[in-house]
Amino acid sequence: MKLCRFRLDQEIARVGMSHDEQRVFDITSLCGGVLASLLESEQSEQLITEYLAKNPGSYQVSEVRFLSPLDRQEVWAAGVTYLRSKKARMEESNFSASAYDRVYEAERPELFFKSLPEKVVAHAESVGIRRDSRWNVPEPELALVFNSRARLVGCTICNDMSSRDIEGENLLYLPQAKIYDRSCAAGPWIRINAPEQEIRSWDIRLSVQRKNEVVYLGETSVGQIKRTFSELGAFLFRSQKFPHGVALSTGTGIIPPDDFTLRVGDWIRIEIPGIGVLENSVAEV
Repeated sequence: MKLCRFRLDQEIARVGMSHDEQRVFDITSLCGGVLASLLESEQSEQLITEYLAKNPGSYQVSEVRFLSPLDRQEVWAAGVTYLRSKKARMEESNFSASAYDRVYEAERPELFFKSLPEKVVAHAESVGIRRDSRWNVPEPELALVFNSRARLVGCTICNDMSSRDIEGENLLYLPQAKIYDRSCAAGPWIRINAPEQEIRSWDIRLSVQRKNEVVYLGETSVGQIKRTFSELGAFLFRSQKFPHGVALSTGTGIIPPDDFTLRVGDWIRIEIPGIGVLENSVAEV
């Protein structure tokens, strides 16, 4: 079962459910229009099923405009969770390569704040590349969605946009490399209640199109993430409270070559077959 947020024309934000990504069933009234509140329930699937038995109204996907499915959740991110990511960060860093090596092996993962919910870019909107950076890349990632009680309730697709030259110059510049206008995209679906074993069987696929030509293709497997989902969640909730839940992007295993950088007008497509497809154009910010 997949959940989303959407609009029809200029109407209010709605909450939807889909089984096949062809039709979206309107479940707005079930949760007061707040998807995050629905994820707080231990019986969300049962509630949705019972509601739709009495309220079967739906729309074709082509009729709706997707919004970010993260309506109240902060977005955080984990770094250096793939071996490939560790090697890439070490290669691009001028002064602190050993930090990436140490955090990959350490008990405590690298975790950092990524975005407020109202700043998350939706499917088909534009992500941003910094005007003061010369080396910008997409980072296609699985994002784990936890409710306020630290229960893993779903997962979505996240594009953790990154300015690699800024991060590589100095680790203390990480917030500027990672947190800026339009630096985080998510959606369009949250797949709910899939077990970790199933999620780890999924691939993550990235393509970047420029002027009708594919200029980069990459693929990795969720199964290559070193740390368990429960381990990442436990560290995220240490000394932290998330009253509306939180989404944790789990790092990237797809690293474009050093001579690749995004350009204005590029089209980014990220697919995780168990969830769906997130697509965004690129703009300068």
